[in-house]
Amino acid sequence: MEEWVNAFLVHLQNKNFSPHTVKSYRADLHEFLLFFKQRKQDDLRHFTSANIRSFLAALQTKNDPARNTVLRKIASLRSFAAFLLTQGKLERNPFKLLPAPKREKILPKFLSEQETDRLLETAANSKHFAARDKALFELMYSSGLRRSEVTGLNIKDVDYFNGIVKVFGKGAKERLVPVTDAALDALKIYLACRKNPQPDDALFLNKNGKRLTGDGLAYIFKNTAIASHLARKVTPHSLRHSFATHLLNNGCDLRSLQEMLGHKSLSATQVYTHVSLEKLKSVYEHAHPKNKE
Repeated sequence: MEEWVNAFLVHLQNKNFSPHTVKSYRADLHEFLLFFKQRKQDDLRHFTSANIRSFLAALQTKNDPARNTVLRKIASLRSFAAFLLTQGKLERNPFKLLPAPKREKILPKFLSEQETDRLLETAANSKHFAARDKALFELMYSSGLRRSEVTGLNIKDVDYFNGIVKVFGKGAKERLVPVTDAALDALKIYLACRKNPQPDDALFLNKNGKRLTGDGLAYIFKNTAIASHLARKVTPHSLRHSFATHLLNNGCDLRSLQEMLGHKSLSATQVYTHVSLEKLKSVYEHAHPKNKE
């Protein structure tokens, strides 16, 4: 079974799945392999509905994981099963009669506009990489990019004339996203500090002059948040959630936001309609007839 797990992971990489997705699938499937090796059932003929149920039951008994973590592991195994079916290595789909728990609805955590301004200001005054960090944070807040999307950008992907950036999202799906003038100006200043930048070079570099990685980006966010004295954990996705929430609060429609975020379905975007209590209170205060009195 291990041989086919490795073949599946190579297949995902060839399909341009994001490194984050491949990393998650690898961890899930290796955990699955370990479970069956301990039971001496590591052959593909043991990849059955009954054994998958046993794995999930053992997982929840041992670790008590969040429901969405379990769902992600099921998705990893389901994709692996689909791959094996296309390769003719399974006679039947083990997930056909296997019900999955419903996804737990977790509201996105976002920063207020004031907190976002403080974060951007702190990045602009970074001790060693001020030009890069200002451009990085301004771009992410102006476009709501995912971590893998921003680290995957090349210099040529930024269109200064039209004010857009070309992004390759999940499944290598290409989309065009607007960029603020502030972000474009910050990028110009940053690239002017670079030695002979070329169109095919990475847009953002680390301290060693190599392409900035997802882990490197997370490290920058962590340190910038600490320096900003924000009373909450801040990740690259926090800025994406803030981008979406602030746009909706200021009149952006859901369909446009869906396109900018690169969501496949509108339901993924609709979660942002539930997150801003401050906006709801403002609308209520201005709309309720009794409140006008």
